[in-house]
Amino acid sequence: MNAINVTSEIKPLKEVLLHRPGKELLNLTPDSLERLLFDDIPFLEVARKEHDECATKLRETGVTVYYLEDLMAETLDLNPDIKEKFVKQFIEEAGVNTPKYRELVYDYLMEIENNKDLVLKTMEGIRINELDLERKKDEKSLVDLVSEESFFVADPMPNLYFTRDPFASIGNGVSLNRMYSVTRNRETIYAEYIFNYHPKFKDQLVKYYDRYEKCHIEGGDILNLNDHVLAIGISQRTEPGAIDQIAKNVFKNSECKIDTILAFNIPSTRAFMHLDTVFTQIDVDKFTYHPGIMETLEVFEVTEGDDPNSFEDLNVKAIKGSLEEILEKYLGRDITLIPCAGGDKIASAREQWNDGSNTLCIAPGVVIVYDRNTETNHILKEHGIKVIEMSSAELSRGRGGPRCMSMPLKREE
Repeated sequence: MNAINVTSEIKPLKEVLLHRPGKELLNLTPDSLERLLFDDIPFLEVARKEHDECATKLRETGVTVYYLEDLMAETLDLNPDIKEKFVKQFIEEAGVNTPKYRELVYDYLMEIENNKDLVLKTMEGIRINELDLERKKDEKSLVDLVSEESFFVADPMPNLYFTRDPFASIGNGVSLNRMYSVTRNRETIYAEYIFNYHPKFKDQLVKYYDRYEKCHIEGGDILNLNDHVLAIGISQRTEPGAIDQIAKNVFKNSECKIDTILAFNIPSTRAFMHLDTVFTQIDVDKFTYHPGIMETLEVFEVTEGDDPNSFEDLNVKAIKGSLEEILEKYLGRDITLIPCAGGDKIASAREQWNDGSNTLCIAPGVVIVYDRNTETNHILKEHGIKVIEMSSAELSRGRGGPRCMSMPLKREE
């Protein structure tokens, strides 16, 4: 049985990966918000309750929920010889460059015996005042002289509860992503170790992209439309070069059924940071979308090149027509597009900002959504969609919805 099997956005969801918000949110400060890609500081206690509510609703529909922190801890438990390698790589990627602090952080992390505690500590960040500075008190540097007690020697990773982005499931494989910012690119270290060493995944999947590639791409831009068609957004967070590379790897894999990639060029802004913030599938013939993308949206078809022996050869062409016409052509059925908040200019802008179009489809016509997007949710119900609402006062402060917070590992055929 395949470790990963996702060939659709709507087939019944069987397994999903989440990350329960942790103390990394407590380590957000007003001064660090912009650097760590947050607009506000969520209230952790409430954010956890909201996240637990989402996990409960998933389990109630028969979905098996895995947690990133648990899989990573299990990986270290089952492979004790890789703990040192992981700690050294974490220190390197966290940008701990001063020899004094590299040694102190190494000792601090290696002394944590419980691997779950170790994983959570790497996620939540490490303050200088947590280290045994007395042991190195005679070693002074400019870092010591200008750092305050609260200075982080390793930044927190507050975006981790958006598990959709570090990697993306594509058929029976994955895109292990090189992310847009240094802040988030560190998040992919956990998936790298889980895929390489955890028995659930080791040697059981193909990587269509790797975190060591040059171009950045994030999972929120990748949508599996069906067995043969993959949609990828060209956005603030995903570069065309990454799509080219995925296309080459997908088309040259004889076991992969995907023969067409649709590249959706959307505005490069924070409001439209990923394709799934403006466009998601919610039923076999229905999509929800944000009307604000229509005037500037460009779509390109990418298929295998004419020379089957050339890895570099691709055919790329612009596709003319409306979004509705393009989807109908490639999915082979009539399509209904449902605008966020019914298309009202003010309401749709407001509810798109709060991820009204970022739905998680758990079965055809069944979606999990934020409760705060009342107008969009009402319209979805009018179109026959079963809407499962979840609380969202704090989680939404991170600028991501139910789809952003969940990475499907398996869907039914």
